[in-house]
Amino acid sequence: MDLVPAPEPASLVERVAKMHIEGKSPTGMFGFHVPTVCGKFVRTTKWEKTWTACFTNLLNDVIKYDNETNGHWPEFDAACKQVIAVVIPRLLGALQSDGRNIEPVLIHGDLWEQNVGIDMETGDTILFDPGCFYAHNEMEFGTWRASWACHFNSPIYMRLYQRHIEPSEPVDEWDDRNRLYSIHIYLNDSAGHPGSISRATIELMKPRAYNDMLYLCEKYAPLEGLGTYRPENDVSVTGAYIEHETTKMSHLHHAVKT
Repeated sequence: MDLVPAPEPASLVERVAKMHIEGKSPTGMFGFHVPTVCGKFVRTTKWEKTWTACFTNLLNDVIKYDNETNGHWPEFDAACKQVIAVVIPRLLGALQSDGRNIEPVLIHGDLWEQNVGIDMETGDTILFDPGCFYAHNEMEFGTWRASWACHFNSPIYMRLYQRHIEPSEPVDEWDDRNRLYSIHIYLNDSAGHPGSISRATIELMKPRAYNDMLYLCEKYAPLEGLGTYRPENDVSVTGAYIEHETTKMSHLHHAVKT
């Protein structure tokens, strides 16, 4: 299996969309019948009737793991509480209110470049190392926004996917939901790699998750005393690419061997 080339967009998104279309929740609820894992961390995947409750469980998990790894940071803690208490109910609650509804579908759960390969004999796209559960289909793509995305940050993948499955209503909040979902993967990464700039602190380079939290709080849940969102630290604005920690380690290992 070759992990280096970019997956062929049409083939990849067709496979992902097929999983989302055919993978219906057996209970009609969000979650999974057993806990699943993202990276090395166990997710809380108990059955929930609302996506708001399910995602709140998931974000609380990674906040806890990240604090255990990197320690508490008062400004970050305040932003986390505001996101949990106000942003999630407003932003995700809108998916299942005012006559709108979303169906829980099976997602891969950790869909990024290092979990996608090309079969060397057939040329088929292969997805592996999943952390599956039944979720809002759009959560699949939080990883595609991350600073280490090198293929999936190309808009062609999402445009082709949306030919199969259109964005959920409210459509104009799609990008904000994607930002919220990326916070989960940033904190999962930060918890697994102490000192990672996925969270960081104000004093340590450019905090990704914290900055995205501030953006969402300023837009949906202003609170006096929170920090200020900085567009210069936002990869969706700057287009900055930063290698993932595992890629850096792979390069270091190769350098040592040679």
